[in-house]
Amino acid sequence: MLNEIYSNTQEHMSKSIEALKRDFATLRTGKVTTTIVDHIKVDYYGTPTALSQVGNVIASDATTITITPWEKSMLSPITKAIQEANIGVNPNNDGIVIKLFFPPMTVDQRHEIVKQAKVMNEKAKVAIRNIRKDSNDAVKKIEKEKSLSEDEIKKGLEHIQKVTDDFIVKCDEVFKAKETDILKV
Repeated sequence: MLNEIYSNTQEHMSKSIEALKRDFATLRTGKVTTTIVDHIKVDYYGTPTALSQVGNVIASDATTITITPWEKSMLSPITKAIQEANIGVNPNNDGIVIKLFFPPMTVDQRHEIVKQAKVMNEKAKVAIRNIRKDSNDAVKKIEKEKSLSEDEIKKGLEHIQKVTDDFIVKCDEVFKAKETDILKV
């Protein structure tokens, strides 16, 4: 009974860490990556479609992303979607490809992105604490049913707290690594 709660708790907390890593991937660091445009949806004949599904997206160098649409008719919708996404650059459309030129980041921009990362980190921690609350509630429900002893319940709550603390530390480690990556010139 408790083992099931423990495994659910760990599984959900691991998913929170993975979600945090995905969120961090959308943040810009010193070297530009294609994950910056992953969230952009393009109007593909009336259907919102991921940018990577309507063209080839590559980081051609440390400051440039090149998007080559599979259909020439998609140049305009892709350009429009990038402008609406407000990622900090204007798309350059030469009639064949769209290029996004990212200027080198200033120190202020880097600190601003670190602030965004901190907010994402805090959201992940809140999610982990909410999972802890749900797990504790499940243990307390078992306690009310009197199917386990008080000592087992207490150990169960302590185990859940230890798992929570471990995942909070993992969140902070992932954040520190991302912060170092962002601030590295």
